[in-house]
Amino acid sequence: MSGLSRRGLVASGAAGMAFGGMARMAQAQSTPAEVEASPYVNEVYGYGPLRTDPFGVFDLPEGFSYTIVNRAGDPMSDGLVTPYKTDGMGCFAGGGDRVVLVRNHELKPPADYDYGPFGVGQVLAGKVDAAHVYDRADDGRYLTGGTTTLVYDLRRRKLESCHLSLTGASTNCAGGMTPWGSWLTCEEIAVSSGVRKSHGWVFEVPSARRGLVEPVPLTALGRFRHEAAAVDPRTGVIYLTEDEYAGGLFYRFLPNDRTAPSKGGRLQALGFKPDQQANDSRNWARADWTQGDVRDVVWIDLEGVDNPDNALAARGAARGAAWFARGEGVYFGDGELYFNCTSGGPAKLGQIMRYRPSPHEGQADENDQPGRIQLFLQPTDKSVLFMGDNLAVSPWGHLVVCEDKVGGVNFLKGVTPQGKVYAIGRQAEPGVTDVKSNSELAGCCFSPDGTTLFVNIYWPGTTLAITGPWSRLRA
Repeated sequence: MSGLSRRGLVASGAAGMAFGGMARMAQAQSTPAEVEASPYVNEVYGYGPLRTDPFGVFDLPEGFSYTIVNRAGDPMSDGLVTPYKTDGMGCFAGGGDRVVLVRNHELKPPADYDYGPFGVGQVLAGKVDAAHVYDRADDGRYLTGGTTTLVYDLRRRKLESCHLSLTGASTNCAGGMTPWGSWLTCEEIAVSSGVRKSHGWVFEVPSARRGLVEPVPLTALGRFRHEAAAVDPRTGVIYLTEDEYAGGLFYRFLPNDRTAPSKGGRLQALGFKPDQQANDSRNWARADWTQGDVRDVVWIDLEGVDNPDNALAARGAARGAAWFARGEGVYFGDGELYFNCTSGGPAKLGQIMRYRPSPHEGQADENDQPGRIQLFLQPTDKSVLFMGDNLAVSPWGHLVVCEDKVGGVNFLKGVTPQGKVYAIGRQAEPGVTDVKSNSELAGCCFSPDGTTLFVNIYWPGTTLAITGPWSRLRA
């Protein structure tokens, strides 16, 4: 990249990334029409106004373009078909100009049997080894949730291969990349019927694998409505969000082996220090904290993490864990992580949390210098940010956030370290309210060289590769 380096604004000091120095920023109250009429969103230019895509797929600023990498229903290299409902995704170096994308498909029984990799009626089911399918329905049909793996050439902007990498799971929503080159895919379901095995687990998919992985649930990471995961490369600690509509917890997993979560460890939930306000971050019934507030945290050991009664969050809260409003995407940046709470805030427009781990994270003396959590962003107007879901930290230190609202237009937004918001892209067809015509955005992730931003249009399922003058950013 020219202009901005990978650390870009962070290294310059202008970004104000110091955790304790976060100023509370007022939210601009702009209507969609005002945003489109003016290049400024929330006082940040970003990349300028969005231009209408003549092909009706995705609107981008002047100078940017997208390539359609893959669509639901496309034939894959293994003889199967590309599954529908493209959701969370990670991007890994693949050697040379190639990258490897590992992509979730949020397919669930019984509605999605025909939208999976085996086609309508599962006529292609015989092409896979049954021993590598995690679960099937009582009537023998394979569950269709799981992951696909894509190899993409950045220079030629061309898909080289695509194959099924995990199958037989259910409701694979988001996940997270590991420093050792694998993808943690999370099942967003804890109770299931009509199937033969339990669900609500995390599975690991090595990005280098060129076939179906053995589907082994990482049971020590707990059984609940998993959304996403992020790994601290310094400690190997895995942080996990829970997408529970009434409210869930924010978890961390302390592994016995920092590069092998399959070898077990301890699952804990975050709580606020006892001398602070009530353990409820949602701000639904009352405003327990405001944007910019920072709290010290404690971590609470959990028992019975296999959770057959789907009561892990309630049991954790009874021991002092804090409630969060539908935890969604989580991403580890430069020494800290961010995660979305899709329905948080008084207006339930969403919240973004920021967590800075203790220098002694997970160690016996961490309470002497505890981790700290901040209510980083709580929008008060739908046009600023509305129901953020998946997110990533960009190479220049800003957040990239996918919106997931039912009805209306979903945007891809950028958020500066000061909490200012600007538009990066928008699903086309403004004004369409049918959820299947104007779908959520998901799976945002950058190529390791910072040149390409990948994003999924969830329904029916399209993966885009976006390129352009990223160094032109004005913030």
